[in-house]
Amino acid sequence: MKRLYCCYFLLCSLFLVSPARAQNTAHDINEELWYKNCVIYSLEVGTFRDSDGDGVGDFEGLTGQLDYLKSLGIDAIWLAPFQSSPKLDDGYDVANYYDVDPQYGSPGDFAEFMYQANKHGIRVIMDLVLNHTSDQHPWFKQAREDKNSRYRNWYVWSKERPQDWNKGMAFPGVQKETWTYDKKAGEYYFHRFYNFQPDLNFENPDVRTEAQRILGFWMNQGVSGFRLDAVPFIIDLPKTSAEKPEHMFELITEFRRFVQWRKGDALILGEANVMPDENKEYFGEQGDRMHTMFNFYANQYLFYAMATGEVQPFKKALTDTKKIPGTAQWAYFLRNHDEIDLGRLTEEQRNKVYQAFGPEKDMQLYDRGIRRRLAPMLGNDRKRLELAYSLVFSLPGTPVIRYGDEIGMGDDLQLKERIAVRTPMQWTAQKNAGFTSAHKPFRPVIDKESFSYRQINVATQRQDPNSLLNWTANLIRIRRECPEIGLGEWQLLEVGSPEVLAIRYDYQGKAVVMVHNFSKEARQIQLPVQSEKEKELFSLTQNNKLTATNNGYAVRLEGYGYNWFRVGSAIR
Repeated sequence: MKRLYCCYFLLCSLFLVSPARAQNTAHDINEELWYKNCVIYSLEVGTFRDSDGDGVGDFEGLTGQLDYLKSLGIDAIWLAPFQSSPKLDDGYDVANYYDVDPQYGSPGDFAEFMYQANKHGIRVIMDLVLNHTSDQHPWFKQAREDKNSRYRNWYVWSKERPQDWNKGMAFPGVQKETWTYDKKAGEYYFHRFYNFQPDLNFENPDVRTEAQRILGFWMNQGVSGFRLDAVPFIIDLPKTSAEKPEHMFELITEFRRFVQWRKGDALILGEANVMPDENKEYFGEQGDRMHTMFNFYANQYLFYAMATGEVQPFKKALTDTKKIPGTAQWAYFLRNHDEIDLGRLTEEQRNKVYQAFGPEKDMQLYDRGIRRRLAPMLGNDRKRLELAYSLVFSLPGTPVIRYGDEIGMGDDLQLKERIAVRTPMQWTAQKNAGFTSAHKPFRPVIDKESFSYRQINVATQRQDPNSLLNWTANLIRIRRECPEIGLGEWQLLEVGSPEVLAIRYDYQGKAVVMVHNFSKEARQIQLPVQSEKEKELFSLTQNNKLTATNNGYAVRLEGYGYNWFRVGSAIR
């Protein structure tokens, strides 16, 4: 028994290895970290596919489309919240952490989905909202009704209204306060988000224990990890400054240790929009906190580069976020379920992005972002869409794609706030986009202008070898052939053009180079030769090759052009 325990300890320790060891072992431990070289597909059960004709997507409908997702080439599905909820915040107001909302099916339907996803070789990551609950959660109902309830201290209360009662809102311009008076409780309660989402008090050990139970419960159901919502707010110390709070970083370490011991290869993907100098606190000095985080900081400068053609700020953002532990990873995205946050840009930079991608007030949100899908932002320009996706799949990290972006879905700005980008998936040109057989879906499908489901849908694009869908599937195939991107060392290359981004990756003696032109005009660049052995570059995206000269490799890029090269050979 002692020997078995020791073996188990050694196995788990692989995933807590120091960065130095991760880089120096004969068998690179990074190869065991599945999240470093995968493609994640983000979706909402309710908007993906309806199987029973009630107008709402469900797990049975999602299960039926696993073949589609497999053919697209994705490795993991990231599920938006699917637990019981009043749906005042599209499921992020959770009322029961331990069930499946009946709208989406039964626990048995979820179990079948997990079984089939596993058969298809697709991992499942679930959104976990621990910062707050719904005010309809039994915990909060008991807390507000009885000050002697064990749940009273599960939330954050104040007898007097705090001085910063209207500071630190998650949704400025929509929220009016972060402290709301509750008549039943006779006190004010704290909420970073809407007033129907009271914050949990993680200073309370009982809340921490319950959070671990929730993590353990869903890992027992087979999930491979969690997208942890609003991490900086989870670890806020209650009643410290709302705008500059103190943080309980040890809480992230506790979460990491718990999921690692329960399931050695479990993942925590953190939502933490923080500055580069804070990254080490979230990843951990030894990579013992978050496995992965979204690189919100670089993402904002990415959109600035796409809007203006000015690449230098984006290159600096990549460099500023480069230093992370060897076992950690960034996740890169173009669009997700929220707004594009531009809050880290200067006002001048943000206004340039607004002018290019969201010039009308109803396209903007929270005084900091844009609430549009990528295709309408880029004017449905195929060249710019390809540039954007080629870029995000070739950045140093894990790419995350939003459902529907593989076919160039649009948005519905008549829907409020972030719901504009959460419309039903467009499967066919038939009624309701093939999403549901109901007379009316719970949320309208897009049926206007060039983004109508009659023009933009999976069925039509499947039949077109030149469609965005088939191009995306091919790009994912190429990305899977380039493990250097997820596992290798990277460097930015100087190529003589300020509008061109060039990145080189090296891993185990192999190398790839990616170049992207952010200008609408063609550019001629020179790629440097790194060693005398490197005589040729083989294009992975255009099926040609380049031969080195004394000046390096001469590369011509069309306006918004891109190319992926393998160094020295056509295959790895």
